[in-house]
Amino acid sequence: MLSRVLGGKAERQLAETRAVLTDVQVALVRAPLTEEDARTLAAAIGQLDEIFLLVVVGEFNAGKSAFINALVGEPLLDEGVTPTTSRIHLLRYAERAGREVMPSGIVVVGAPVELLRALHIVDTPGTNAILREHEAITAEFVPRSDLVLFVTSSDRPFTESERAFLEGLRGWGKKILFIVNKADIFEQPSQLEEVVRFVSDAAAKLLGETPQIFPVSARLAWRAKHGEPAQWTSSRFEPLERYIRDTLTDETRFRLKLANPLGVADAMARAYETTAGERAALLADDVAALEEVERQLAAYADDLARGFELRMSAIEKVLLEMEARGHQYFEDTLRIGRVFDLVNRPRIQAEFEEKVVADAPRQVERRVNELIDWLVDQDFAQWQAVTARLAMRRREHGDRMLGATEAGTFTTDRARLLDSVGREAQQVVETYDRRREAQAIADGARTAVAATAAVGAGALGLGAIVAAAATTAAADVTGFLMASVLAALGFLILPARRREARKELREKMAELRGRLVRALRLEFERAQERSSQRLTDAMAPYSRFVRAEQTRWNGLRDSLVELRRRIAALLARIESDES
Repeated sequence: MLSRVLGGKAERQLAETRAVLTDVQVALVRAPLTEEDARTLAAAIGQLDEIFLLVVVGEFNAGKSAFINALVGEPLLDEGVTPTTSRIHLLRYAERAGREVMPSGIVVVGAPVELLRALHIVDTPGTNAILREHEAITAEFVPRSDLVLFVTSSDRPFTESERAFLEGLRGWGKKILFIVNKADIFEQPSQLEEVVRFVSDAAAKLLGETPQIFPVSARLAWRAKHGEPAQWTSSRFEPLERYIRDTLTDETRFRLKLANPLGVADAMARAYETTAGERAALLADDVAALEEVERQLAAYADDLARGFELRMSAIEKVLLEMEARGHQYFEDTLRIGRVFDLVNRPRIQAEFEEKVVADAPRQVERRVNELIDWLVDQDFAQWQAVTARLAMRRREHGDRMLGATEAGTFTTDRARLLDSVGREAQQVVETYDRRREAQAIADGARTAVAATAAVGAGALGLGAIVAAAATTAAADVTGFLMASVLAALGFLILPARRREARKELREKMAELRGRLVRALRLEFERAQERSSQRLTDAMAPYSRFVRAEQTRWNGLRDSLVELRRRIAALLARIESDES
């Protein structure tokens, strides 16, 4: 409405104000807004299309109703020494006097008062109202105001309830005028001056700036307007009415009309920016905790790889020693003096098994079992480390409070996921069955070795499978040896046959060792991957939530910082009247 009166510059400022308010509204949907804040912000935006709103607040005995009656010159509101304003009263211009109670409980009072053509006046329940819901109504209505008149009493200036109310009012960025009522109770002007200084100092300390203060006597102003004009000077009402008449021009009211919803939006953006920053910081700690777990997993994998190689070397050593005994056996056996023994294949094979294979299968099985036990212990220790880290995380932030603007399910979801992952890890630790885990790995190793050695595992243990594989190799070699001896026409070719037998043995044992080592290595690597994957899977829901929420809240915080910068720049232009 005012923009049409003031021209194109005002139109541009109004359009820019609407745009930034809408952008704040859209940005805060990501927070998300509480229902109360959503209503407040929507009301602030709607305020742009409403007439100028002057809201009067203060304690019930400060004389707010008497002050308003004196200001408008009509007895529109009840007065008394007890709380008389139990509802919000909205005073507006009407050709005929009357009042109507709206569904919201607001009492609309219409009167043919010229002042009310330019603005609406709102009388609120006292800040110290006996019924606390009255004070709540006042606090909810204040954000809609364009100008706040804070009425305090000369006999009880700046009470604790008024101070507490102003604490809440400060964050909305409202322009506040202070009215010190009952200025006529003092005999000496110095006494009133002392009260005004006290209110000024207290308000400046609380609000961060020196306020405008008007000491008045509503009682004398009323009398001056109703038959006792001599009381007008003593009422001190003239400076206040002159301010309202001359200072609150169309242009001034227009600037306040824009500035107030921008102040509401800035206050709300600031509150959610704080919340977003706190949540982003909390999530940064969560990310650090996840990265610590990931580092633990990486270190665990490195340690596991080093330890695994050492233990695999011990297993390979057993097989290499068996191969070395085989070479020595053929050195001792493939001789002319034992030619008749050489054609006795069962005897040679039995001797091979006794002297070459010997206890290698038992040693292999023992070493493998040691490797399995070590692997299981490492797995268990890693689960314990993760459990301890998550428990520490819960203790660090179990009681941490975030911003007052708590909306959505962020806190609940985060705590639930952290507890869920922690409980899952703790349950694994508490129910970890070393025997079962070891047996599962051992069964996998036994099956893998049997498959690669081409030996039917059945109910055989790993040692028996290794023995069977070695015996098969022995049979192959002794069969080759016997065929070589029988094919010889004389003993001159025996050294050559011995070299061939040793070569055959080396190839067979190397093949056997390679198959066994590859099978064991593959199975243990799978066991390691399964262990790491179980930990990764357990952490995944919490990890996904943390990283997604971190992106969300960092983005919201950055958006609100930029929006508050735009609001500050727009307010500066409005205040300086620059387009």
